[in-house]
Amino acid sequence: MRFVFAILLFISFSIAAQEKAGVDKINAILTEYKNDVQLKPAIVSFCVLNAKTGDQLIENNSKLAMTPASTLKIITTASALGMLGAGYRYETKLMVDGIFDSVTGILNGNLIIKGSGDPTLNSEYFKKKDDTSELVDEWANALKLKGVKQITGRIIADNTCFDNNVPGNWIWSDMGNYFGAPPNGLSYNDNKIKLYFKTGAKTGDSTKVVKQVPEVPGLVFNNKITTGGKDDNAYVYGAPGQKERLMTGTIPANKSAYEVEIAMPDPAWYCMYALDKALLKAGVSTTGMLETAKESMKQEMQVLHSHKSPALSSIVYQTNLHSNNLFAETLLKTIALKKTGYGSIYSAIDIVLNYWKGRGVDVEGFFMSDGSGLSRSNGISTFQQATILSKIYRDNSMYKTFNASLPVAGKSGSLASLCKGTFAENNMRAKSGYITRARGYAGYVKTKKGTELSFSVLFNNYNCSPSEAKLKIEKFLEALVEL
Repeated sequence: MRFVFAILLFISFSIAAQEKAGVDKINAILTEYKNDVQLKPAIVSFCVLNAKTGDQLIENNSKLAMTPASTLKIITTASALGMLGAGYRYETKLMVDGIFDSVTGILNGNLIIKGSGDPTLNSEYFKKKDDTSELVDEWANALKLKGVKQITGRIIADNTCFDNNVPGNWIWSDMGNYFGAPPNGLSYNDNKIKLYFKTGAKTGDSTKVVKQVPEVPGLVFNNKITTGGKDDNAYVYGAPGQKERLMTGTIPANKSAYEVEIAMPDPAWYCMYALDKALLKAGVSTTGMLETAKESMKQEMQVLHSHKSPALSSIVYQTNLHSNNLFAETLLKTIALKKTGYGSIYSAIDIVLNYWKGRGVDVEGFFMSDGSGLSRSNGISTFQQATILSKIYRDNSMYKTFNASLPVAGKSGSLASLCKGTFAENNMRAKSGYITRARGYAGYVKTKKGTELSFSVLFNNYNCSPSEAKLKIEKFLEALVEL
């Protein structure tokens, strides 16, 4: 009996010694940070908790409100899972505002596309690579099978389930680009357009747009993009609804079809335009009159076709794996839509904060301006992020789905190149975040002794390149497995 006790005591001391060694290693890294001239103007914050107990292991500046960038998506996606459920599906309906005569095939009245906020309509993230057909073709064929031959009225896009506003603190240089495509009550095609450019042979040569996919009528490009550099350094300016796009910056030389993605000005309008074209192609006669609803259409209209999205679990997976801003913003507004009947971003933020407050999280100093982390006015502490991650870990209804959505170190998503060849590879799952002068990671890691930790590490206002900041943080992440 004494022998067994001695073994247990030895193991206990060994674990404690290992944990102390891990703490010492991280403290040594922190000293490096403090002596790093490139981090002199920066705030370095981190918090590491035992995920199962919530006990804090080590921290630095963990109660300061930091700009989280895309690590904020862990809050949005977890909130959606917690309040909507992993099985939640959006439903988009094709409805009749009038009378449909199934004998003659004439729809006397308007065809309504009733949006539900579904961000996956015709999304490249939910299509097979060899699938070249559009979702509206499926809709048109479904209506034809129902016997529709002619529509005498208008096609109306009803996107009024959302406020359709851009988050108020997004900056002008983001909004016209694909990553700044705002959510819509009737999103379509990931709310973006792919432009293909022909570039010159030398730096400074002009460029030319040779193709756009999809083709959006009436879109005007003020193209000031020139040839230069090795990467996509093109920026597009334009607000939602604006037909003109100012394009500046540089793209590489000697390209015949260089791809640049931009935000679609009016996804709801394009959705009904594309459906009108698809109906004509399917042999259904239309008037070509298109209209965007000014107020919500009545719900009791006849439904001719209903389209359901993939399950929320799949949308959360794509959101976190690809750091999809559109999906994150849509999930945030959907929370408000389901709780209040209207997808207001302001209501959604209040609901999210109250949700976590109700789960025992101190939300003092948590400033939420959007759901994706694109806004620089977001503020959250690493202690709050690590605490929320610990709450999720202990939630059997949420953790498995949420954890599966996080990129894996050395394997997938934005963590594919992170911690390669170390124990952290394949043992760390986290959401990365990056906007100008803000970089970080938040997630889970299994230590060498098998303990699951929840952690958040954020750098703000560093004086080095984003790739150099990543390397500095990576050293910290690799050390976490020693705790």
